Amino acid sequence: MMHRYAITSRALFSGDESEKQAALITQCARWSREGTDFIQLREKDLPAAAQSQLARDILQTIAGSKTKLLINTRADVALATAAHGVHLTAAPGELTPTQVRQLYATANAPEPIITISCHTIEEVRRAIQHKPSAILFAPVFGKKIAGEADLPAAGLDKLREACIAAAPIPVYALGGITHENTPSCMKAGAAGIAAIRLFLG
Repeated sequence: MMHRYAITSRALFSGDESEKQAALITQCARWSREGTDFIQLREKDLPAAAQSQLARDILQTIAGSKTKLLINTRADVALATAAHGVHLTAAPGELTPTQVRQLYATANAPEPIITISCHTIEEVRRAIQHKPSAILFAPVFGKKIAGEADLPAAGLDKLREACIAAAPIPVYALGGITHENTPSCMKAGAAGIAAIRLFLG
């Protein structure tokens, strides 16, 4: 069964800040009704308090569904809001899944879901030492996000290699994912797909 991992970007909605956040919450409700497995709250420009309030609003709207909310990099926000987990990056100096689990254990919180983004096979091999719940391998078909550097496509062969290196940890394909190229990602061994724009349609 293919897992779906939606990543938020309120910048894609029109209106002022409150309207964008309201539209994002409505979108998250739709994702949960559609059976999306994970929503990653990726609003890195918001301060912790604003992220926390937005996370609580999303958690309320997806309550009772199978959808899990993960907070991008902010383990403190995830803990404060009782979100289901955290998404990390494999960049040097960043929190590791092991460290996040220690934070949760210290707080007597339930064990979190932890996903981690990797851009190279070397990063995949480092990441699996910390036993994440899943790996987002990117960018399979390239990355273009406003305000961020474009990244060239890693390609399906690298995705396949990442899936083999990570096994049995599931790998989700990220970066330029479309309905048309999703089957090739699954054929390469991906357990699911992750995207910002794909799930907005």
